[in-house]
Amino acid sequence: MKQQTIIVTGASTGIGKAIAGLFLQHGHNVVINSANGDNLKATFNELGHHDRLAMVTGSISSPATGKQLVDTAVERFGAVDVLVNNAGIFEPKPFLDVDEAHLDSFLTINLKGTYFTSQAAIRQMLKQGEGSIINIGTVLVDHAIGGFPATAPISSKGGIHALTKQLATEFGKNNIRVNAIAPGIIRSPLQSKSGVSNADSLAGLHLLNRIGETQDVAELALYLAGSNFITGEIINLDGGHVSGHHIN
Repeated sequence: MKQQTIIVTGASTGIGKAIAGLFLQHGHNVVINSANGDNLKATFNELGHHDRLAMVTGSISSPATGKQLVDTAVERFGAVDVLVNNAGIFEPKPFLDVDEAHLDSFLTINLKGTYFTSQAAIRQMLKQGEGSIINIGTVLVDHAIGGFPATAPISSKGGIHALTKQLATEFGKNNIRVNAIAPGIIRSPLQSKSGVSNADSLAGLHLLNRIGETQDVAELALYLAGSNFITGEIINLDGGHVSGHHIN
């Protein structure tokens, strides 16, 4: 794969940080983003390769952040080849306890953020004649877990799955490929934020009887970025979570 320029949102920790690090290891240019400036600066310093790394602080809930990410990538590295829409929030809450503000927080950050950041990137990709967008969804859209009420975030992620297929259809003739990765349980800071103190306790949800690692997601993102004939796919990265279950 030729050297590419990658934008990774939500890249200061967890999955986004692993994706940014792997692309840098493979010689690509990377623009990282987070709403948390302190975390982003720490990750920027940790990742190194500063001749091929730039950062933009800001919430993707604002369309201006997406535009700034694209402008930074073009000004610094000359292109936007790949956008990884990783930034998002997730929190379980019983359906009957969800109020409008709680629901809006997920729709605004997860769905609207992915939507308008993609819009900014596609404008640039059309000028270049090609590009790739990789969205991060969840297997819970198609395979819910009883006892884990999360209608608000999963509704927003369902919108991201639908958006993935729509964008792939609308821009396929422009050689812009749009796919989504739907992770199962991945070891990341998101687990503790969701109230899961021991992520490994959920290993039994997967046929492989283990949870995933952020590197697993990063490796799939790297593959999708280099592929020129995969589009419109929601790829489950879930250790067999959707395929079946163990009896005990």
